[in-house]
Amino acid sequence: MVACVLAVLAAFFAVRFPDVPGASIGSYVSTFLIALPSAVALFGYLGPRKALLSLLALSAFAYAIESLGVATGFPYGRFFYGDALGPTVAGLVPFLLPVSYVPLVIGAVAATWGVPRLLHVAFSALVLVWMDTVLDPGATSLGFWVWPEGGAYYGVPASNFAGWLLSGALAAALLLATGRWSERPRPALLDSAAVSTAFWTAVAAFSGLALPTLIGIALLVFLLTRRAYLHETK
Repeated sequence: MVACVLAVLAAFFAVRFPDVPGASIGSYVSTFLIALPSAVALFGYLGPRKALLSLLALSAFAYAIESLGVATGFPYGRFFYGDALGPTVAGLVPFLLPVSYVPLVIGAVAATWGVPRLLHVAFSALVLVWMDTVLDPGATSLGFWVWPEGGAYYGVPASNFAGWLLSGALAAALLLATGRWSERPRPALLDSAAVSTAFWTAVAAFSGLALPTLIGIALLVFLLTRRAYLHETK
């Protein structure tokens, strides 16, 4: 909860003072700090070998699917990344992309644990789409990425969410395939997703985006409720 509060403060500065000296460095540091809890928890849950394999596989997948998206428009629709996210791989996607994306996949899979494998993949993908309904409008408003043709949902097209459903299902299936998830997940696996949700919900709120703010609050309650459930049943 303390980390979520700090994320809200970080969102305030990201929205109100985007050009303050050192802002980019602060953004990089906070991105790593947000990702750290779930990465550490994954090593404790799966063991070093399977955790490292999962992280590498998901990182490679993130680079591949996002590069495909920027180069071809599939599966999200036409978009490109802004300069705010720093240097890119082959001029397509930011180097830090997996650091922000992989914890969301880990959190979605952990939050939907306890159902049969096929449903687990489907539910995880739906949670990832839920996350993106909060994340994408805020990131677009900050110029993190650009939809040149716009879209009905705060400038984001519906094709983006269809793309997240597809990529989310593939990412969840990859994570489940590279690690044994038969045992109850550690609650901390949800921490990075929860803090990220707090950040992007606050970005939406400070940017005057009413619907993403409400959706983000509901998502944060869901993630914290699932975390509490996993903690109680350990």
